[in-house]
This record gives sequence, C-alpha cells and structure tokens, in this order.
Amino acid sequence: MTEPQKFDRFYLRELLNSGGMSEIWLVADGRGKPYALRKLKRELRFNFTARRRFMHGCKVLEQLADKDNIVGYVEHGKAEGTCYLVMDYVEAENLKELYVRQDPLLAENVAQILIDAATGLSHVHEAGYMHLDFKPENILVTRNGAVRLIDFDMAQPMPEKPVKFSKNPGTPGYMAPEQLKHEGIDGRADIFAFGVSAYELLANQKPFPGETPGEILAAQMAPEGAVPLRVHNPDVPLALEKVIMKCIEREPDRRYPFCGIMLRDLQGALYI
Repeated sequence: MTEPQKFDRFYLRELLNSGGMSEIWLVADGRGKPYALRKLKRELRFNFTARRRFMHGCKVLEQLADKDNIVGYVEHGKAEGTCYLVMDYVEAENLKELYVRQDPLLAENVAQILIDAATGLSHVHEAGYMHLDFKPENILVTRNGAVRLIDFDMAQPMPEKPVKFSKNPGTPGYMAPEQLKHEGIDGRADIFAFGVSAYELLANQKPFPGETPGEILAAQMAPEGAVPLRVHNPDVPLALEKVIMKCIEREPDRRYPFCGIMLRDLQGALYI
C-alpha cells in the first residue's frame, strides 16, 4: 500500500471535489483527525487574481467561525507555495446534487433546509458581508438534513447603500435584475438569490428560465413576472409562497430589506 501524499502537516486521503479554481480533499492530521482541505490548483499558484480571491474567501470565513449553518473554519495559509483552507469535515452533498436526483432527503427535510440556509445567510449579513454567490451548489446538506453554507470567495462588505462593482460577481441564474444590469447592489441581491433557490427547490424549476444572462433578465423584466409558486406546487403553504415571491420581486425596494426579517417570516410560514 502506498503512503498517503503529504501536504504541510496533513495527509491527503481522498479528492472530494475539483472546480475551476481549487480542489477539496479529505485529509487527516498526524493524529488521524479528518478535515476538509481546500487548496488552490497548482497551475494557479502564480495567478495573483486567483490567489487574492481565494485568500479573501478564507478571511471572510474566518470571521464567520462558529456561526450556525456555516461550514466550520479551522485555519488557512500557504504551504509549498500553495494557498489552502482547512475546514471541518462533514459528510454531505450540495443541494444541487440532491435536487438533480430528487433525493428523498429533500422531501423529508425541506422546511428545515430552507430555515437553516436562511439562518446561515443571515449570519453572513450580520457579520457585515454579502455572499454574492448564494445558490444550491454552495449549500451543503448532511444525511440528517443539517445545512452548511460554503464558498465566500465572492463575498463583499455590506454597503450602506447599493454599490456598483467593476466585475459582476455571481451566477446568472441566481442573480437579481440589478446585478444582471450592472447596477448598484446590496444585501437584497442575496435575498433574491435565496428566493430563486427556494422556488427552484419547491417548484422543480427556476422562476426566471433562460440559458444566457440576457434571457434570464428578459424573463425577470417581463410584465407578468414569475408564475406564483403554488401554480407549480399546490402543496406549498400560502404563507410560504408569499415569503418566497417577496424575495424574488423585480424591484429591490419590494423585497425584504433585511435577511433577518425574511428569516422571521419564513419561520412563521413553516411553523418553526
């Protein structure tokens, strides 16, 4: 049997995931304790934009340490010329993976998943940040239905008033209209993304379909707006439909002003 590859003080056990910028490994320390280690891909070691973005996400997560429904932070740094982040290891899959295969776990825990995801997002906002890439791929769900938010590389400080960014962070399918139009944004863009994610989970389709940013924006700006959630799923309580439809209002001023107020109404709608 070959010896596990060593990285700094950790032993690489299994490659869990590989994205465009980083890899996530199941690792163990010298005592055998498991962790999840995210490290910048080797070919990006000299890409200063990627390094800066990666380390920014690490520092944001560090400020969210010990918050409920946020992946647990352990440490971050550089080793062997590579940026890395060590997190608590949880046996989980992301919400998109569960949704695509219609895992029974979702039907059994959907109310708690929605509450926990909103709670995690509320903690991000309370810490003074916008997530700006809230989507099912960045929501981990364990086999007992516990939720952890991940990936804070795109997070930005919460502004006092909407602010424009030179680059447009996020994933188009979950972006608010003001993001797609490159206008000023604030925390209400995250609330919109939460609403799209919740709608998709409950309706089995997005409220604003489209393959390109332009198509998605056109659907958002259509006079009729999104189809009411209960048209797709009559089992959704009316109070829950009202919360989610308010989150995905076209105009930011018609959405919830703060994540905490959204969470309160969500808990009321779900009797939690």
